[in-house]
Amino acid sequence: MLHEQIKNGIKEAILAKDALRLKVFRGMSAAFTNELVAKSKKPNEMLADEEALAVIARLAKQRKDSIEQFKKGNREDLVKEEESELAILDTFLPKLMEKTEVEKIVKQKKDELNIIDATKKGMLMSALMKELKGKADGMVVKEVVDSLF
Repeated sequence: MLHEQIKNGIKEAILAKDALRLKVFRGMSAAFTNELVAKSKKPNEMLADEEALAVIARLAKQRKDSIEQFKKGNREDLVKEEESELAILDTFLPKLMEKTEVEKIVKQKKDELNIIDATKKGMLMSALMKELKGKADGMVVKEVVDSLF
């Protein structure tokens, strides 16, 4: 179980004196506890793997947003720290599809739904995101859809 793996990772990071991994693992553990409480479960219960992956994906997205903001503010020290944390989070996330793979699926779905103009773009995006949830980055999907219209 992923949740258990993270809890064990905290112990390993402490023993290895790895401050960065410890910080990231503790952050994930806290986010898991928050998710449990939000779902009206006891804080000592374990999240299912798909719920844990959703939480980790949310944490990774937060890091990406922070990196973007820090780059705008010319804070390279903070960019490097966030990128290091993101690299650790990414090890737990499934590999996302490449843009070329996404393009094929978008074209297939567009033909399947018989969408010929931009007025139905929202319907196409909705159908694609249901199909590609957790498999492809939403920004990549949006970029590909926008390029078709």
